[in-house]
Amino acid sequence: MDPTRTLPDSLVEASLKYQDGGAEPSPPRDAATVVLMRGSDGSPGGVRAYFLRRHVGMEFAAGMCVFPGGGVDPDDAHLRGDLWAGPSPEQWAEAMGCSPDEATALVCAAVRETFEESGVLLAGTPDSVVADTTGADWEADREALEARQLSMSEFLERRGLVLRSDLLELLGGWLTPVFEPKRYRTWFFVASLPEGQRTRDVSGESDLVAWLPIRDAIRYVDTGQMMMLPPTYATCCQLYDASTATEAIELARSWPSDMVEPVVDAASRRLVIPQRFVDIGLRVGQELDGAAADAGQEADA
Repeated sequence: MDPTRTLPDSLVEASLKYQDGGAEPSPPRDAATVVLMRGSDGSPGGVRAYFLRRHVGMEFAAGMCVFPGGGVDPDDAHLRGDLWAGPSPEQWAEAMGCSPDEATALVCAAVRETFEESGVLLAGTPDSVVADTTGADWEADREALEARQLSMSEFLERRGLVLRSDLLELLGGWLTPVFEPKRYRTWFFVASLPEGQRTRDVSGESDLVAWLPIRDAIRYVDTGQMMMLPPTYATCCQLYDASTATEAIELARSWPSDMVEPVVDAASRRLVIPQRFVDIGLRVGQELDGAAADAGQEADA
């Protein structure tokens, strides 16, 4: 997929109105998403990531394959300090260029939404991580969180747990373009599936879930078998070079953790994003094309 794809005339014209001050863009909502990873075949692109395909009737990103995540809830900012372990909100705030309260809300949202949409919980004690969340009592708590009948603080306190912010690594952020009616300021995190835990198909917003090698996800998008928004596709390309989940987390640390806002170039009628994403997308595409060609030659031999 071309992340800087040519846009329809209607979107270009709408975008130019916003850029000229002729229209007021919708205010973005803060959000967080988590690239949950497990296992690998030991080669680039072999790390498996957890994807959800959003229902076609959803208002935002309908039919798109995404990572677990969602908008910040007002209660997320009120997570108590004694229910937190790992890098402090102040450290996260410095990395994301926001206030400690905003950082608390974003990290809390990342952990909460991952649990709500996959059943995986990035929490435990300061020295251990929850190993199993598949029981009926866990599911009841997950549903209560999803229904906003239970806050993350109440959930953790009831369970005698703390949020483990050290299980997350920041990758960067994407701001929905101004021409979209529904906009998000989304921070992307990466995390390894905790030992003993497993995902469950529990998200009411998706109609399909799957663990896919990152290289396969990229190929499916490139061949039209899967749809992704540019930030999701770019994230897969960013993590492509990793041959293990640990290497993927190290790769995340090496990328600038800035907030990217795609804009429209009137002359080319294309989305403009930082060149680093264009370059890695082209390189990964060439490597995958080369690998496919080699496989075809071997099959013909």
